Amino acid sequence: MTKPEHLQIDTSPPVSDELRKTTCYMCACRCGINVHMKGGQVAYIEGNRDHPVNKGVLCGKGSAGIMQHYAPSRLRAPLKRVGRRGSGEFEEITWDEALEIAAGWLAPLRDTDPKRMAFFTGRDQSQSFTSWFAQAYGTPNYAAHGGFCSVNMAAAGIYTIGGAFWEFGQPDWDRTKLFMLFGVAEDHDSNPIKIGLGKLKERGARIIGVNPIRSGYNAIADDWVGITPGTDGLFILALVHELLRAGKVDLAYLSRYTNAGFIVNEEPNSPENGLFLRGENGKPQVMCRATGKLADYDTPGVMPDLAANYRHAGISHRPVFQLLADRYLSDVYAPDAVAHQTGIPADRIRSIAAELARVAFEEEIVLDQPWTDWKGQKHDKMIGRPVSFHAMRGISAHSNGFQTCRALHMLQILLGSVEVPGGFRFKPPYPKPPEAHPKPHAGVTPGQPLDGPHLGYPLGPEHLLLDSEGNAKRIDKAFTWENPMSAHGLMHMVISNAHAGDPYKIDTLFMYMANMAWNSSMNSSEVMGMLTDTDENGDYVIPHIIYSDAYSSEMVAYADLILPDTTYLERHDCISLLDRPICEADGAADAIRWPVVEPDRDVRGFQTVLIQLGAKLGLPGFVANDGSPKFNDYADYLVNHERRPGVGPLAGWRGKDGEGRGRGEPNPAQIDRYIENGGFWVDHIPEEARFYKPWNKAYQQWAVARGIFDAEAPYVFNLYVEPMRKFQLAAEGHGDIQPPDHLRARIAQTMDPLPIWYPPFEDANVDPDEFPIHALTQRPMHMYHSWGSQNAWLRQITGKNFLYLPTDLWQNHGFADGDYATVTSAHGSITVPVAHHAALNPKTVWTWNAIGKRKGTWALDNDATEATEGFLLNHLIHELQPPKGDGLRWTNSDPVTGQAAWFDLRVKIEKTDPKPAESQPAHPPITSPVGKGPNVVARKI
Repeated sequence: MTKPEHLQIDTSPPVSDELRKTTCYMCACRCGINVHMKGGQVAYIEGNRDHPVNKGVLCGKGSAGIMQHYAPSRLRAPLKRVGRRGSGEFEEITWDEALEIAAGWLAPLRDTDPKRMAFFTGRDQSQSFTSWFAQAYGTPNYAAHGGFCSVNMAAAGIYTIGGAFWEFGQPDWDRTKLFMLFGVAEDHDSNPIKIGLGKLKERGARIIGVNPIRSGYNAIADDWVGITPGTDGLFILALVHELLRAGKVDLAYLSRYTNAGFIVNEEPNSPENGLFLRGENGKPQVMCRATGKLADYDTPGVMPDLAANYRHAGISHRPVFQLLADRYLSDVYAPDAVAHQTGIPADRIRSIAAELARVAFEEEIVLDQPWTDWKGQKHDKMIGRPVSFHAMRGISAHSNGFQTCRALHMLQILLGSVEVPGGFRFKPPYPKPPEAHPKPHAGVTPGQPLDGPHLGYPLGPEHLLLDSEGNAKRIDKAFTWENPMSAHGLMHMVISNAHAGDPYKIDTLFMYMANMAWNSSMNSSEVMGMLTDTDENGDYVIPHIIYSDAYSSEMVAYADLILPDTTYLERHDCISLLDRPICEADGAADAIRWPVVEPDRDVRGFQTVLIQLGAKLGLPGFVANDGSPKFNDYADYLVNHERRPGVGPLAGWRGKDGEGRGRGEPNPAQIDRYIENGGFWVDHIPEEARFYKPWNKAYQQWAVARGIFDAEAPYVFNLYVEPMRKFQLAAEGHGDIQPPDHLRARIAQTMDPLPIWYPPFEDANVDPDEFPIHALTQRPMHMYHSWGSQNAWLRQITGKNFLYLPTDLWQNHGFADGDYATVTSAHGSITVPVAHHAALNPKTVWTWNAIGKRKGTWALDNDATEATEGFLLNHLIHELQPPKGDGLRWTNSDPVTGQAAWFDLRVKIEKTDPKPAESQPAHPPITSPVGKGPNVVARKI
C-alpha cells in the first residue's frame, strides 16, 4: 500500500545542484576541494579525489571552510579610522576613496624616499606577486611571515642540500621504513602528513617522534622522545657521533654527491683559512683517489679521496670529511655527555642511532631503473636508504635553530638518504642551491624600482645590506651583521624598529594578513602601545598604517585605513611555481583559486587591490606605455604577466594553443583550462628522472624544458657551508668589510661552517634557578594561525586554551582541575587556567596558540571563552633578549637568520589563589566594525 504523500520521506535529498572545484585555504596544504552549490550558495565542501595533494582526503578544518566563508567576522567595506588608534572606531568609505587615501600617502614617499614605506605580509600565498609590487614601488622594506615562522628550516635547507622540508620536499611515503619527526606543529602540512603517516602505519614502518609534547602526530608514533626544548641539535649531533664511531655512513654517496672531499685550507693565520682550495677556473679541488692528484670536483671519472692530505707552500689542507669526523667523534657529543641536557638517556640515543644505521644499510632499496648522472656516467640501478625525516618550527624557532636544522640535514646526508628511494625527496622547483637564488637588494632611487629582489641568500659579507657607515638599509635590519643570512627578513622586528626610529623612521606601515597587534607579534601588549604611541606634537610615531584582512582581527583596530579582503571562495589566487607551489616529488604542479561565488559585501581580493593601487601610482609593470592600467585585475595578471620570457605565474596550458608546459607565451584561456581540470595542473617527472634530482641528467633537462631552470644546474650538498666561513673570517679581522667589534665574538661562534650546538640565548641570559621551566606554544591541527577560533564549527573543538603542566609540576604545586596559575618570564606575567598533561617533558609547559582573542574582535561576544579564558604566551616573549649588563639589547632571534626565537621562553609558575574572574592581562574591549555574530546560526538551502 502506498503511503500518503505527507508521510513520504526523502532519505537522499540532493546535496547540491552544481559542483565547483577550487583550492582550499583553511591552511597552507592547499588541498583540492569540491564546493557543492545549491541555489547559488555554498552548501558543502569535500575533497577532490583527482587532486595531487590530497587525493580526495579533506580534514575537518577544510570541511569547516563553509563557516569561514559565512563567518560574521568578515569585513564588509573599506574603512577609515575616525576614533583613536586601537579603539576600533571606523566609518565605511568607497573603494575610490580608499585608493585615493592610500595613493595620497604612498605617492609622495615614492617620489622622495621610498624606504619610508614598509610593506610586510603575513601567511598569504602570493609572495612572488607582493614582492614584485614592493620592488616596483622601490622600497627595500618588504618581507613575508617567514622570519617569525620557519626561516631557519628553509635557509638551513637551502644552504645545506638545496631545499628543506614541507614545501621544498617530502619523505618517500611509499618506501620509507623508518621515519623521524622533529618538532612539527600540527597545523603545518597536516593533511599530507596524516595521509603519509597512514601509509607508514599500514605498511608497519616505524615512526619516531621527537618533541617535548606528545600530541597529534607524536601521539601515534611508535616511539616518543620527549626532548628538552632547544636541545634537538645536541641530540642530533650525538646520533652523528654514534654513526661515525660505528662507521655507519655512506662514503660512496658522500664522495659523489657532497663536498665531503673538498680540500680546505688549514693555515690558522691565512686570510683563506677554512676556505676551499680552488683551481685556475675557481672550482673547488678534490684529491683524485685514482691519481693522487688535485682535480676539479666535477671532473668526469674523479672520485675524491676522503682520507687525503695536501700540503702546498707550507700550508696544510684536508678534506671536509676529516674536519667533520674530528669534530663529531669528540667525546663532547657522546651520548653520555649530552643525556642530561637533552633529557634523553644515553642508551636510548645509542639505540636510535643503531636503528637508523640498521635500516639505512641493512634494508637498502634497489630499483632497477637506469639513469645517467651529471658527469655522464651511466648507472643501471637506483640505490635507496629507507630512512626519512621531517621537521618544522619546533626545532627552528630557537636562537640555535639554524645550526640545529643544519645538523639534521647533515644527518640525512651522512646516511645517504636524500633524493634516493625511501628517503627524503625534493619537490620541483627544488632542489636549488644557494648560488641559484638571488642575492638581497636594497638600492633605493626615488621614483624608480628597487635595484633587485628584496630577499635572497648571501654568499659572503659583500652581500650584506649596509650603507657606507655600516648602518642597516632595511627597517628590520635583515642582512646585517646582526643576522647576516636572514633570507626571509625579520617581520617581528618591524614595528619595534619603526617605533624606535632605528635605523630610521618610516611614514607608512602597509600590512596584509599579519595580526601584529595580537598573536603574530612578540611582546603583544607593548606592541599595541607602539602602534598607538604619539610624539611630542601629539602625532602618531608611525604616522600611517594601512591594513588588509578578510576578518575583523585584532590588528584592524590599529590601522588608519582598512582594505577588506575576500574569503578564499570569492577570489582568484595562484599557487605558483614562482612562489609556493603544490608540487609532489614525482611531478610539478600548480593551482588556482577562482570565485566560485561572488562577494555579497563591498570587498575586493587584496591582490586585485594591489593591481589597482600599482596602476594608480604608475608603477612600472603595472601600467602600459600610455600610462593606462596594464592589467584589469589579478586574474588578468595571472594570465598575461611574464616574469621572464615564456615563464609566468601559471605553468599549465601555456601558449596560444594551450599545449605549453612550463614555458610558452600567455594563453587567454588559461584560467578556463585550470577550472575545467579541477583547479590544478600537474606534469609528471619521467621515471628515470624521479630520484637523484641534483645530479640526474634527465631531471636537469626536464627542469629546463619546464622553465624551472634556464640552464642545467647540478651541484653537490654542503656538509661544510663555505659562505659561513667567510663571515667568520671577517669576524677574525680578514677582509675589507668588517663587523662591529661588539658582534665579532658572536659571529665567530655562531657562523660555524660545520653544524654546532650552543644553548639557546635565553638560557644564558636568565637565571635558570629563577626561571626553571621551558614554555612552548603550538597550533592545533584543526586551526590555522588565528583564523580558526572564530569559525563556528572549529570553536566547538577548542574554544579555550589551558596551560598544560607535566605531572611533577602539577603535583608539587598542588594544582587541581579549574585552577589558575601566574606564569612569569623575565619580561612579564600572565594569569591563566591550567590543566594536567602527563605525556610532556618534565621541564616544559605548553599551550595552544591563537585561541585567545581580544574582546570586541572576530565578531565574538565579550564573554566568549576565547576572550575571557583564552590567553597568549606572546605577552611573556620580548622581541629583545633580557639585558646582559653590556648596555646592549640583542634581538630575540637566531643570530644567523634572524628567525624569531619563540621557543626559547623560560618561566616560573605559581598557583593563583583566589582564582581571577578571567585570564590576565585583560585588555579593554575594542569597538567592533562588524558587530557581533548571532548566538545561533541556522541555514537551510
